Amino acid sequence: MSGEESMDRIDKIDRSLLTELDSDPRCSTAELARRVGVSVPTVRERLRRLHEDNVIRGYHLDIDPAALGYPFSAFVRVRPGPGQLRRIMDLADTIPEITECHRITGEDCLLIRLHAASLDSFEDTLDQFLLYGQTATSIVQSTPVPRRNPTLSASEPSPRPRVVGQSRGH
Repeated sequence: MSGEESMDRIDKIDRSLLTELDSDPRCSTAELARRVGVSVPTVRERLRRLHEDNVIRGYHLDIDPAALGYPFSAFVRVRPGPGQLRRIMDLADTIPEITECHRITGEDCLLIRLHAASLDSFEDTLDQFLLYGQTATSIVQSTPVPRRNPTLSASEPSPRPRVVGQSRGH
C-alpha cells in the first residue's frame, strides 16, 4: 500500500493510537484502549492493520552512542567514482559504526551517519571509501532537534515559518 493510500485509511482513532505510541512505544494494549477511549479488541485490530499497511514499520530502541564509547558523530556525503555506487553501499552496510545510509540527489549520491570513538577512528573508517569515491564530512556539534516522527495531527503539515523581517513580494 502506498503512503497516500494508507493516509486515506488513517482516521482520528488511528492518529490517537499513533500519538500515544509515539510518546510511549511500550504502552500496553489495555492502556492504549483506556487512553484512546476504545475497546482492547479495537486497539488490537487497528494496530494489526497499521502494521500490515506498513504505517507502523517497527519499534526502535534509542541508545546514546556516546554511552557506548562513540562520542563523535558525523554526516558524510559520498560522491562515488564511475560504477562504484553499489560497492560503496555494500561497504557502508558492513561497517557497524555507520547507522544510516541514504541515497540522495545531487553530485553526492549518498549521505551516511557515522559514529566514532575518536577523531582518528573517523579517518580509519573514511579511508575505506577512498578506493570508490570522494567523501565530505560534517561533524555533529550538537542536536537541537533530535530524531522525531512527522506530525500526527489530523491537519496538514505545519506551514513554513515566515522569516522575521522578510518582505512580501521579494
